[in-house]
Amino acid sequence: MLTFDSHDDTYIAELSTYVAIPSVSRDASAETMQTAAQWLANQLAFANGRVLPTSGHPVVRGEWLGAPGAPTILVYGHYDVQPIGDLNEWNTPPFELIRDGDVIRGRGVTDDKGPVLIVLKVAQAFLAQEGKLPLNVKFLFEGEEEIGSPHLPEYVRAHAQELAADLVISADGAMWRPTEPSLSIASKGLVTFDLEVSGAREDLHSGRYGGTVANPVHVLAELLATLHGNDGSVSVPGFYDGIPPLSAQRRAEIAKVAFSDDEYQEILGIEKIFGESGYSTLERLWERPTLEINGVQAGGKYTVIPHLATAHISCRLVPGQDPEKVISAIRTYVEKFHHDGVNISMRADKGGVPAYTIAADHPANRAASAALEVVYPGEEVLLAVIGGTLPATALFEEVLGIKTLFFSFATADEKHHAPNEFMRIRRLREGMRAWEVLWRLLAEGPHKLEIVGD
Repeated sequence: MLTFDSHDDTYIAELSTYVAIPSVSRDASAETMQTAAQWLANQLAFANGRVLPTSGHPVVRGEWLGAPGAPTILVYGHYDVQPIGDLNEWNTPPFELIRDGDVIRGRGVTDDKGPVLIVLKVAQAFLAQEGKLPLNVKFLFEGEEEIGSPHLPEYVRAHAQELAADLVISADGAMWRPTEPSLSIASKGLVTFDLEVSGAREDLHSGRYGGTVANPVHVLAELLATLHGNDGSVSVPGFYDGIPPLSAQRRAEIAKVAFSDDEYQEILGIEKIFGESGYSTLERLWERPTLEINGVQAGGKYTVIPHLATAHISCRLVPGQDPEKVISAIRTYVEKFHHDGVNISMRADKGGVPAYTIAADHPANRAASAALEVVYPGEEVLLAVIGGTLPATALFEEVLGIKTLFFSFATADEKHHAPNEFMRIRRLREGMRAWEVLWRLLAEGPHKLEIVGD
């Protein structure tokens, strides 16, 4: 077994330098994104790490291919992070890694900079202590995951032969909760769009013009209110098309998972759970699609009738739904909504992503479960579903013809995308040991990964 550094501070110091780079893909400068990418490339010096251009932010590539006859894996992750949101809601500076008891806080620490660092440290330890890796490893880290990976498809298609592997292992994703080890066997798809309601040419004085013109905010509110039924189900005809009924077997599997509605309410600080009728809370989280209003922009705290009101909306999709058909159904619905005195339009974002699944008994999942059982002896490995979206998974399956194993040591409760994002320090070492064991299992023995083309 490998020996890892005896002091957590060694890894935290490296991670601190990485987190300090504000690599917000949505609005960071090209120079900032290049700096973050180069930090990763430097860590990949053992694998000829390099920063390569795309039509957007660069990717970081590397490969160590010194294990002839062994399987080849492609390790995926990302170096970009979400915007910080309201700075006033942060208890500590977002781009300064702060140790707080048994956790470390900072934007991107758990999504995805900490989990990526874990893999890098494992590879470096193998080479330092054994002089080789147990299998061939290629690395692909992108800088646009948080904005839907818009330029990754073009890059992967253009370099498919170079990226060819037997399996993708994603350092992105998250365990379901901190109380037990888990693997994700599915992730939801995603489409996003804006609804815009426009009225007059400019904002109007609410006293001089009130009562004589349609207010875009009022109309937008009316439209948004029609998108759901009283129980939270989506009212758009065709939205649920293609989704197979939830089987009795799957319902039984979900029912066996320990889950408390009361505890869920308490954690979230809500008085009552709400959602589509006919399904349990966990069934809705794992098996049902959603349409969520993420934000509304219009006017402000001053006395005007805004000339424009905009809603930002996202839909999480499940197997059976086609992203393009979902957008088409919503567009048809919006076009039928009419209100005098305003114009209503819908603008869909590029890059719709279908839902992704990997069989529970896939050889990679079996090996990953065995690795987790070594690190967490006596604990049953839970098979869960990621409610979020990893755009690269469907892409890798389509272009490279291989599945993606989710093997992240982030945890879903660590405030991903929210203020005060954090990561449990113990996950660093647990993750390193698990990645070490996984690589060994995939390289040899009963869990050896089948080589594509053999």
